[in-house]
Amino acid sequence: MEERADILLRHQRNEITEHHIYRRLALRQEFGPNRQVLEGIAADEKRHYEQWKKRTGCDVPPDWGRVRLYCLLVRVFGLTFGLKLMERGELKAQLAYARLREEDPEVQPIMAEEHEHEQMLLGLLDEERLRYIGSVVLGLNDALVELTGALAGLTLALRNGKLIAMTGSITGIAAALSMAASEYLSTKTEGKGQHPVKAALYTGTTYLLTVIILVVPYLVLPNFYWALGCTLSLAIIIIAFFNYYVAVARDQPFAKRFFEMATLSLSVAAVSFVVGLLLQKLAGTEI
Repeated sequence: MEERADILLRHQRNEITEHHIYRRLALRQEFGPNRQVLEGIAADEKRHYEQWKKRTGCDVPPDWGRVRLYCLLVRVFGLTFGLKLMERGELKAQLAYARLREEDPEVQPIMAEEHEHEQMLLGLLDEERLRYIGSVVLGLNDALVELTGALAGLTLALRNGKLIAMTGSITGIAAALSMAASEYLSTKTEGKGQHPVKAALYTGTTYLLTVIILVVPYLVLPNFYWALGCTLSLAIIIIAFFNYYVAVARDQPFAKRFFEMATLSLSVAAVSFVVGLLLQKLAGTEI
């Protein structure tokens, strides 16, 4: 009985916590379908809380830390990412309710509403940053592959951190402008239903930010080999973070995409490193 009471209290706290999350997210939306659905879900969560309260006989405070966390995630990564994480929590709640269904028949309608929440959330997800995710992927992937390769080759060829950073920055900035221009022309020609200027900005900005992150180690670390190792590590971190974001927001597999991008970037870097070494030996020069 004590174990069952603890489970009920956890569900009760989860419902009031999600009520406050959905309510705060709704208040941040402009008046329209998205806000109405979020307000409806918040009201349902509050009603579920009251139903659990009748069984436990006590009030339970929300998990304010979790409320603040999800609101922060939405503010930083967008509504889609935050709602998809909430959706995963809803799926876990359904499994937990299933274990109580045989003991408590009133759990079934709550489970049905949780499923409806999931379907409504899927209908909400129309966010600009995801409509242009292809442009972001283009900028990120090209920057990671091209710049990690270029920096690896320059490391052996130039052997000077500041010089490598300067050369890599010039190469990266030029490539970012080129990629932005190409994406603009591609989007305008193909008519993907996207704004060409926005697509170009997403591609160019993503490329440029990646360049900055990958070049910084050469400016702060005294040894260019350490800088190269740090740059490659940052590339892996960027790939992992981005693929996790896409996996959550787009319901796509994480592992396959991560290993594919990581293998490609590191392979190009390794080949470029060898090419830089060969060129340095053939030229017989050291800087």
